[in-house]
Amino acid sequence: MNHFPQAWGRPRDDIYGHYNSSYLQTANPTQHTQSPVVTGTSVVAIKYKDGVVIAADNLASYGSLARFTDVKRLRKFNSSTVLGFGGDVSDMQYLDRLLNDLDVKENYSHADDEASQLSANNLHTYLSKVMYKRRTDFNPLWNHILVAGISSESEPFLASVDLLGTTFSSPSLATGYGAHLAQPIMRKLVPDEEAVKGISKEQAVDVVKECMKVLFYRDARSMDGYSIAVISKEGIEIKENEKLENQSWQFAERIRGYGTQVN
Repeated sequence: MNHFPQAWGRPRDDIYGHYNSSYLQTANPTQHTQSPVVTGTSVVAIKYKDGVVIAADNLASYGSLARFTDVKRLRKFNSSTVLGFGGDVSDMQYLDRLLNDLDVKENYSHADDEASQLSANNLHTYLSKVMYKRRTDFNPLWNHILVAGISSESEPFLASVDLLGTTFSSPSLATGYGAHLAQPIMRKLVPDEEAVKGISKEQAVDVVKECMKVLFYRDARSMDGYSIAVISKEGIEIKENEKLENQSWQFAERIRGYGTQVN
């Protein structure tokens, strides 16, 4: 045993060879990614009397380049919750794996007791702790997440959590550019919790589709392909390859001087 203090806790060089400490990376401080690279834009969601409607487009942008057009940013968790992710796609994938592991553990622990499974409000609390913990480590997950589903009281539930661990709940929510463009449209329909009781599923779906159309026209980081989910007590209905209807930029072709028109 080498009794010199500088050698404590490691084998003797003359017996086991020179100790390689390069993997410890002691020359530089620990570094974390402090800016997202591939990102998704807005997620919009609104409550109605029996559940929640949530939607997000399928585009992931590499900076300003519309790089990936088939990225599903809505994730189903058990039979009562859907999460919508805005922000960094790699952090979204990390959270997706984390939640998959949690789902497996929950199914093993409560396979025969559906009432004991995590509800939407339970999952929202869990995510708020995860996001806050990463924030306090100065290594945040660069996401803004909407949690939509049915609460443990069997009521429609909608809340958000951001990269700081800040939580917020409202009858309608939107992330990214949608917070500026989609929220005013949804708030006309549901200005408060009391108004939710008079909103049907069809009205909620229509206003969400209208929001997706406005975002397609006004947000340069969005596209016309999107995913939409309806969560109710009966279960989850999710469609991942929807297209906006009655939209196009073809009106520009009728403008004189546009493109290759010569007369």
